[in-house]
Amino acid sequence: MVSSKALHWVNQLQLVEHPEGGWYKEVYRSEGSIASSSLPDRFDGERSYATSIYFLLSSDVFSAFHRILSDEIWHFYAGDGLLIHEIDAAGRYSVHQLGSDIFGGDVFQLVIPAGSWFASEVKPGGNYGLVGCTVAPGFDFRDFEMASGFALSSRYPKHSEQILRLCR
Repeated sequence: MVSSKALHWVNQLQLVEHPEGGWYKEVYRSEGSIASSSLPDRFDGERSYATSIYFLLSSDVFSAFHRILSDEIWHFYAGDGLLIHEIDAAGRYSVHQLGSDIFGGDVFQLVIPAGSWFASEVKPGGNYGLVGCTVAPGFDFRDFEMASGFALSSRYPKHSEQILRLCR
């Protein structure tokens, strides 16, 4: 059940459910765009210079493993810290702590490189985490891929426990 604190932010910021889990709202999309001829081949058309969203997770909802074609910068705003699970292009698994407990290992900002698989969840014992995500070149749902737990764990069997726990 979503806590009243998390619901406060959902209502205050007019967040909607995100396909990967959690809630979001786009707050910025640059007016300018990058021509497809100036982008790497992995993009199938022009993209905004950059986009930014609010993103919220509560303790009962996780963001499932997915990847996008652009770098994504995470910014911590409020609530409890998040754990961001990443499997990079070389298959290395790492867990990043995003939050305000700098002396406990948190960082205020984190970059997930284009093409990395990643998932996130509220730190154990936490209630919710409100963050921002900035994407450049700008986010487009054509660039978004949800992981199949079976396929991703077959590709990275060493990490299958985390992958299967954080896939839908």
